[in-house]
Amino acid sequence: MYIIGLLILIATIYFVIKRYEIRTVLIASGLLMCIIALEPNTAFEAFASRMTTGGLIQAILSVLAFAHVMKLTKCDQHLIHLLGNGLKKVRPILVPAAVLATYAINIALPSAAGASAAVGAVFIPVLMAAGIHPALAGAAVLSGTFGSMLNPGLSHNPFIAELAGVDVLEVIATHSTASIVAGIIGAIVLTVVGIIRKELKGHEFELEQEDDFKVNVIKALVVVIPLALLVLGATEVVPPLAELSIPGAMLIGAILGMIVTKTNPFEVTKTFFDGMGNAYSSVMGIIIAAAVFVAGLQALGVIDALIAAMINFEAIAGIAGTFGPFLLAVISGSGDAAAFAFNEAITPFAESFGFGTVELGSIAALAGALGRTMSPVAAATIICAGYAQVSPVELAKRTAPGMIIATIVAMIILL
Repeated sequence: MYIIGLLILIATIYFVIKRYEIRTVLIASGLLMCIIALEPNTAFEAFASRMTTGGLIQAILSVLAFAHVMKLTKCDQHLIHLLGNGLKKVRPILVPAAVLATYAINIALPSAAGASAAVGAVFIPVLMAAGIHPALAGAAVLSGTFGSMLNPGLSHNPFIAELAGVDVLEVIATHSTASIVAGIIGAIVLTVVGIIRKELKGHEFELEQEDDFKVNVIKALVVVIPLALLVLGATEVVPPLAELSIPGAMLIGAILGMIVTKTNPFEVTKTFFDGMGNAYSSVMGIIIAAAVFVAGLQALGVIDALIAAMINFEAIAGIAGTFGPFLLAVISGSGDAAAFAFNEAITPFAESFGFGTVELGSIAALAGALGRTMSPVAAATIICAGYAQVSPVELAKRTAPGMIIATIVAMIILL
């Protein structure tokens, strides 16, 4: 059965590359696979379940609602005018700087989807204003969304620590070099991709204001305040902010924008909720469709077959533990399933294969994160593509070279 699933997977990739409506393609493929597996209800359950994924919905809808308010109040234009012209002078370092900045922020905000939503609202328009191609701007933020590997709270780190019988910080210390080098490689290679594709300049972002537009620094700063509050809270620099949620930060930002620009509260409220509706349609719609597609792959046994194949290659555990999670993450949009499966089944016996438990477990987790960063169906990819107003596939095409090279180098470092 999984052979049929692989054929449908190939067909799905073809139609997505050909730029057919991605939600239609993913839902149709997922539903077809579930019907062939005689489990049509699985597709419907996946659809319904993803519709109400609390944390994901809260982050995406509130951030994009805030972005709509910033557009209404024109605070976003103040930020773009403030930074756009100046950044053109340092355009060669903008892409790697955005990647590494996102990477650092993702350490504090360990959710790839949440970090891309919060960071993308600021970085992507600014990069576009500096003349960088929208797809490359979105890819720059996406490429930094595996910085969470250095966060002690990331689920993989304590899991590996328990397997090895060591402290969580020891796990992070073990893979920190590989994780940081992977981030640097992602930044450098993406810049090279931009140079080769001639996307680092000449793609001017259309400003809505007149040429004699006067920048108001306070209005410009309103755009970055929610992100600053979240980072200050996550890093406990300001302890009272530690409990601040992403929706809370966005509401604060929207209120400040209303006050600073003296915009009608009724208009702000209406725009905020209109933004939430638009976000659900344009971003959550693709995420829901991707969930149906993955459910189809699971129903036909494609996911299980790939995991089993990875686990059964004990003789080449290092390669299987690296590229198994990597490839599955590219296909499914999540590196967690394969990484956890491998670490449960194989990593406890790492020493018999000549590897350290922490090292083998870490490469599985890191490779999964890197694969997810070049997956067109990953939530973070879809969010960044939404900000850039391009297909998620366009972002994946640009992040892929860096993630592949980073995975190989990380494997060499850790194993």
